[in-house]
Amino acid sequence: MGFAALALLVAAVLQVTWAEPVCPAPRPTGTTVWTAAHSSAAAAVARMSQQDKITIVTGTGWERGPCVGNTAPISSINYPELCLHDGPLGIRFGTGSTAFTPAIQAGSTWDVELIRQRGEYLGAEARGCGIHVLLGPVAGALGKIPHGGRNWEGFAADPYLSGIAMSETIDGIQSVGVQACAKHYIVNEQELNRETMSSNVDDRTMHELYLWPFADAVHANVASVMCSYNKINGSWACENDMAQNGLLKKELGFQGFIVSDWNAQHTTTGSANYGMDMTMPGTDFSGGNVLWGPQLNAAINNNQVSRARLDDMAKRILASWYLLGQDAPGYPPINIRANVQGNHKENVRAVARDGTVLLKNDGILPLSRPAKLALVGSAAVVDPQGMNSCVDKGCNRGALGMGWGSGSVNYPYFVAPYDALRARAQADGTTLSLHSSDSTGGVANAVSGADAAIVVITADSGEGYITVEGHPGDRLHLDPWHNGNQLVQAVAAANKNTIVVVHSVGPVILETILATPGVRAVVWGGLPSQENGNALVDILYGLVSPSGKLVYTIAKRPEDYGTVVVRGDDNFGEGLYIDYRHFDNAGIEPRFEFGFGLSYTNFTYSSLRTTTPSAIPSGPARGPTLPGGPSDLWDTVATVTATITNTGAVAGAEVAQLYLTLPASAPAAPPKQLRGFAKLKLEPGASGTATFKLRRRDLSYWDVGRQQWVVPAGTFGVRVGASSRDIRLTGSLQV
Repeated sequence: MGFAALALLVAAVLQVTWAEPVCPAPRPTGTTVWTAAHSSAAAAVARMSQQDKITIVTGTGWERGPCVGNTAPISSINYPELCLHDGPLGIRFGTGSTAFTPAIQAGSTWDVELIRQRGEYLGAEARGCGIHVLLGPVAGALGKIPHGGRNWEGFAADPYLSGIAMSETIDGIQSVGVQACAKHYIVNEQELNRETMSSNVDDRTMHELYLWPFADAVHANVASVMCSYNKINGSWACENDMAQNGLLKKELGFQGFIVSDWNAQHTTTGSANYGMDMTMPGTDFSGGNVLWGPQLNAAINNNQVSRARLDDMAKRILASWYLLGQDAPGYPPINIRANVQGNHKENVRAVARDGTVLLKNDGILPLSRPAKLALVGSAAVVDPQGMNSCVDKGCNRGALGMGWGSGSVNYPYFVAPYDALRARAQADGTTLSLHSSDSTGGVANAVSGADAAIVVITADSGEGYITVEGHPGDRLHLDPWHNGNQLVQAVAAANKNTIVVVHSVGPVILETILATPGVRAVVWGGLPSQENGNALVDILYGLVSPSGKLVYTIAKRPEDYGTVVVRGDDNFGEGLYIDYRHFDNAGIEPRFEFGFGLSYTNFTYSSLRTTTPSAIPSGPARGPTLPGGPSDLWDTVATVTATITNTGAVAGAEVAQLYLTLPASAPAAPPKQLRGFAKLKLEPGASGTATFKLRRRDLSYWDVGRQQWVVPAGTFGVRVGASSRDIRLTGSLQV
């Protein structure tokens, strides 16, 4: 019997089920930042009629308000028309807002300061547009399937990195008084059949992978969580008692409200009784199928839903409103087309640049005033039909900055590679030729005699309501689009100084390109949004040394990942072993491993040291439940430090990564798991200290039998390196 099947059996024996009622939603013990907010909410609810309460939990209907989701105002408590609006990288349908980099690019920076600033700027723009609830950030999909259509909306194929990025982004958004919404809860890992399939996940995998970043979100006091379209172990996510009440509200102590994904509600009483607090948009996309509103009123009057449950819904929604101070005078009126950009493009360029990963360089980069350059590919120029010509970015024409779907936004402007390279070439006196087609015909004439030929290729994906070039949300393959392999071969055949730039939503198989003679550099540009070309020039010319690191594994073969998009239910048979965890456990050599990235300088690692303030007790966490779970899970129990030295000739930044191996006393686990990272910016010859603070949760595994997080006794392996495979220092930690 496999691990996943065994865990499911154990869970069943212990009555840890996913489809039956488990518990009400309790309050965390102790005082938190939510205490005053809930007190104000309770006082407001006491003044509301039953109809007021139903109004506050029920959306007004699809396209029946200024935002993608709206609830009607409640005059009795001076509560406004609530505006809930997409999304995770800016203001959907906005015309005066910034197109921020997708989360996957932000994750690739491994820079918590940039990630938090990105969140703060997202929040500032949302507030400037009068938006109360910004629908983001995204912790699911986690990215277990490399083809997954919406992976680019999340931060990484790793729960630890995703969790840190979720926390920083939420802190940023909510610091300016806007409610963040963590989505899509939970195990929503593909677009195909997302509204009918069941994600069947064992208890330990759920906790250690998929719930992990949501725990970070709750610990950051996220105001709301969006339940997803899929089923979880046979029960719809938006009426799954175990997921909503058992895990989120009880175990994690979540204090805010759960809102449905748009039209993800299936019943009146099931969604109400099993934890959902707000329905959006309140109807289906045709304006019918109203499941709350009058139907909820009837269910309450018929004692199918208790009045206490309705009060709880209303209090949770109001508590989030009070928590962010949105009851105070002066909140801007709703206008999603307001001009709110400010200087936020500076963050876009920094994230686009510092999230760029240098995969290969045999010395051709950085460029230095070349006499002649050639630029090739349709992705080198702005979409000829207009940068915003495709609704919700549902096409792959011209340069690529983001995937498609409801998580996309309009560009206020777009700097393509050709735009930025032309400006640089004019300044340097460089001749620049352009072949803005993916046809191999005529390539030789365009690149012949150039000091370097730059070819730009792409791979795209998005949300399943749009199909692009035959890809129904999820990618059908992991090859470059538009015959990218053949285009690179044609360019390299005519110019032996070829630089390949990849703009992609996720992993692409690069074996053909890397085996092509004449390919001297590969620059992984990711998804750089509106500053696409400027970020690329920054890296190509060495204005900044590349410092991005991969947040997923690039394999040699698609089948090496061990996961695929499925047509029926997904039984998550891979368990804990996704991305680098799978490659390590199965002994598969990746082409470029998780955490990999080159620089124009060199870094050495030395002086690994582990300290503990006191003996680390083994066993389960026992602290009182606060937002995020037992309070002692978040205690720092050990600190690991290492010295990083820039031994090269130029300034650069290095992402030092800490991986832990569990003791032999723990149940089977991945060979190593990311549990810390630090980005150090160093001048030539300078040294810095990478400091990794280990929390109790970082040393814990989920014990299915005890239903607790447990620190195993024994020796932990401590590994610090430049990637998941490039380990420079090893040590141990005793418990």
